Amino acid sequence: MKMMFSALVVICSLFLGIQSLPVNRTAAGTYGVDVSSLISESTFSCLKSNGFEFAIIRAYRSTCSSDPNAPATIRNARAGGIKYVDVYMFPSPRCSKSAAEQVEEMVNSLAESNYGQIWLDIEGSQYWLGSESANRQFFDELLSAAKKYKKVGVYASQYQWSSIMGSYTGGSSQPLWYAHYDDNPSFSDFEPFGGWSTPTIKQYAGDKTVCGADVDKDWY
Repeated sequence: MKMMFSALVVICSLFLGIQSLPVNRTAAGTYGVDVSSLISESTFSCLKSNGFEFAIIRAYRSTCSSDPNAPATIRNARAGGIKYVDVYMFPSPRCSKSAAEQVEEMVNSLAESNYGQIWLDIEGSQYWLGSESANRQFFDELLSAAKKYKKVGVYASQYQWSSIMGSYTGGSSQPLWYAHYDDNPSFSDFEPFGGWSTPTIKQYAGDKTVCGADVDKDWY
């Protein structure tokens, strides 16, 4: 009976043109990861085979320095079969470098890298200033500088954005990648903030081990 049922499922799947989803995919959509460490080509190949189709690589750190692992990780992602590769920037107005200098440093470090857009990572109030108006000004300078090089998006959660920027809506014309660790690859939980009414990507799980690598899981 079990064999007959399995055979029937296979036949129906072939007839309908449906492919079974990898075990990590629980909803329709496109799955990806973001990473903050060096990831090998073989690991990206494993991620690809497990249904992950895009990667967002950390390219700038909160210590106000480019991530030296980013160029190699971008190359490895491409070689491992990941079609869509972006980078994210973790800036800080507390260091001696201006917003434009931080962006330029990151972009120069990626001069030979094949990546898509830049995501500005807005989180961690300890890395920002105590003034919402000063934070907004720094953010505007970041955005203006980054847009000279690539398309730009914003990474933030509702809590982090409001803690740092208050009710500011100055980033809402850019795509939003928001964080909510509910392990639910869906936008059904999204509540508007910062002028955004529709998100582009959701980070739905953090600090997970997949294919031996430490990753955050993303979906759109």
